Parts: sequence; C-alpha cells; structure tokens
Amino acid sequence: MSLNAQTIASRIDGRTAADIAAAIAQAIRAGEIPAASTLPTIRSLADALHISPSTVSDAWRTLRHHGLIDTDRRRGTTVRADRPFGSERWWHVPVAPGTLELDLSTGTPDPALLPDLGSALGRVQIDHQVTSYLDRPLLPALEAELRRRWPFDPAAITVLDGAQDALDRTITTTIGLGDRVVVETPTFPPLLDMLELAGADIVGVPVDAEGLEPDGLADALTEPTRAIFVQPRAHNPTGAAFTTARASSLAELIEPTNALIVEDDHSGDVAGVPLVSLGRWLPDRTIHIHSFSKSHGPDLRLAAVGGAAEPISAIVRRRQLGASWTSRLLQQVLLELLTDPDAQAAVTMAAERYLERRRALGAALVQRGLDVEPLGTGLNLWIPVADEQSTVVGLAALGVGVAPGTPFEVMRSATDHIRVTISTLDDPSELADALVATGTSGDVGFTPTNAR
Repeated sequence: MSLNAQTIASRIDGRTAADIAAAIAQAIRAGEIPAASTLPTIRSLADALHISPSTVSDAWRTLRHHGLIDTDRRRGTTVRADRPFGSERWWHVPVAPGTLELDLSTGTPDPALLPDLGSALGRVQIDHQVTSYLDRPLLPALEAELRRRWPFDPAAITVLDGAQDALDRTITTTIGLGDRVVVETPTFPPLLDMLELAGADIVGVPVDAEGLEPDGLADALTEPTRAIFVQPRAHNPTGAAFTTARASSLAELIEPTNALIVEDDHSGDVAGVPLVSLGRWLPDRTIHIHSFSKSHGPDLRLAAVGGAAEPISAIVRRRQLGASWTSRLLQQVLLELLTDPDAQAAVTMAAERYLERRRALGAALVQRGLDVEPLGTGLNLWIPVADEQSTVVGLAALGVGVAPGTPFEVMRSATDHIRVTISTLDDPSELADALVATGTSGDVGFTPTNAR
C-alpha cells in the first residue's frame, strides 16, 4: 500500500521535523498507517508541506532511529511490520518467581533486614476524612520530614508509588518523541523501556566507579539534550556512586545546557554511602527521586520526588486526572518509620550488611581471577563473563537465577556481563566457585545452601 504525499500531509499540523515525526508515529500506533505501507518520498512530502526536504529527512531519521520505518533504495520508505514499541528489556531480567532454589536476579532487598512494619502500623491514626479529591497529595508532617532529609532545598516535593512510578511519570510529562536523552550505560532496563515508549532519542554514556564519565558526557552534550538520567549512588547494575569531585565536574558540564537532570536514588537509605546529588549545584534543574522500597519495604510502594518546581508541578497536576494521591495511610506509616529510632537502626544495620555481602562476593571473585569492582555500593554486582547466555543457562540448571547483562546496556559492550543481586547472600564462596566455573566452562556442580 502506497500513501501519497497529500494524504500524509493532511495528518500533520506543524512544520518542524518533530511535528512531522510525532504525527506519523501517532498514526502508525493508531493503525491509521498500516504496517508495510510505503510512505511518500522526502521531496514529495516536502512539496506538499511547503518546507525544506532536509526537515522531512530529519523526521524520517527520527522515525527510523526508533524502529518505526525502514528505508531501502529500491522499495522506498516503508512502515515496519515488527514495530518494537517498548523492547521490553525488563521482562528478560528477573526469572519467574519460585522456579529456582536461589534467585539472585530480582534486585529486591532481604525481607529479614527490613524494619518492623507492625509497630508502625499500630501507631498510625486512621482518618478517613477526605474533603476533596483536590486535597494536598502529601501529608504536611511527612513533607517537613522529607525536606529535612533532602540533599538540597527543593522548590517542590511530592510522594509517588515507588521509584519506577516516579520515573514513568517524569518521563511522561517531560519527554516527547525525538527528544534527545542521555542515560548511563549500563543502566536500569525499565528506564530504557520507558524512554523508548516515549520515543526518546537515547544516548548512552559509560560509567566508572565514580559514576557517569565526564568525557563521555561532554561528547554527548555537544548536541541539544532534553534530559540526563543518572543514579547518584548504588548504581544498578554496577554499584558506582558519585564522589563530590565527580558530581562537581558533571554539574559544570551540564550547567551551560538546558538539560533537565533526573536522579534515581533507588536504594535510598541502604545504599551504603552518603548521597552526593547534582542538585547541590543545579537545584533548579534537578528532579531527585528517593525510593523507600529497598530500605523500608517494597510493598510500601513509596518514593519521594523533589526539586525543580515546573516538572514536579506538572506531575502532580497530571496525576490529579488519575490516582490523585498516594495513600495517606501509607504516608503515615512511612512517617512513623522515618521518625522511629528502632526503624532507623534497622535501616542502618541493613545498609551495613548489604555492603558486607557485596564486598564479600566481590572479593571472592577477585580472588578467583575475575575483574570485578568489590568496593562499590548497593544490592547488585556487575560481573564479567565469557558468555552471558551460557552462564545464565548454566547457573539456572544448577538452581541459581541471575540477570543477563544485555538488557541493561544501551549499546552492546565488548565484554559480556551478568548482574547478581547480593541482598540475601551470606556466604559467597560456593556461588563464587560456580560463577567462575560456569562463566568459563559452563559445567560445574553446585548446590545452593545459603538462600534465605
């Protein structure tokens, strides 16, 4: 099916490359432009729109980058039949629950190290009075406590249903089709899925032990950039954490641009190192997300979002059309936990235990000759292997689940990796032996004995 230029032009209101790409992408998603359709030539559409062919060419480049169209000299430009709306990297990471004896693929905390929710629930005062669905979404007492803890003075602050919800709502309200976005590589797979669904132009910058590499960021920022997504500590999957010197150098590079900074502090209070936020230097450009899932309980589904006023206000306004607010009962529970000395002591102890477990496995692997960074932070270890697929399959055959590295990468690295969650791992020696042997030969006998 060939579409003429006037038919396509009638669907396009604007005259910029972004307007053209957005209109065609929307029509493809809605099925109004069917798969395998042949689009008009660049020149004919440019003539129909009375614009430069280079503008249409830029729009085609955006659509092609996001996998919506293919260009072939003989067949012309066609709509892809296998449109990858959301590559769904995330669904390739965790194994099915309950299928393996030792599941180290999930990134979740150790239930035994979470603070006691029972006592906090017992102290919560039940109040069902809601005078309006436009009531303030954040309890004033919780807001005061969050502001006291925040790494910089936020112009606005609210609470959402966990870090992933916060990332999703931030992307939905700030990122549009064709927007250039810088992310770390490797990084959290759902972030890449969300950005691809938004139609962002994703640019990966490598990380080292101190976080985003300045030279890579400098190269990425030579072109206009809408947003930069970073994990300031306990980087998933590598464990990197900003130092003050690194964060200062990154802020210096970002300051002359118009880029928005989105910080995902997903491990929060159990990260194992102090937080260094870019908001310290660029508070009016930073959205900081602080999750309480790993520190106080995944089922609380709570994360605080604070920083630049305009994007956070946009999130709050858009949310009023749907969920409106996060349960005030859960907010009260969180406030109890944040102000209870026993709960705080439990969180501090958990951070110490996670750090010990991570470093113990890292040290065990280093002793066995693997090039692993044992001094990082957080609940995960990024481990190089000879072959990702054979290592994941080989360990699964032994009852051990780990995450493949590919879904975490914006671009494929020269070395294969796996991600191992250390949160429930007390004794690393047998697992280290299995990882080394499976990662090199694919054949080792191992019976997991230290799963909680």
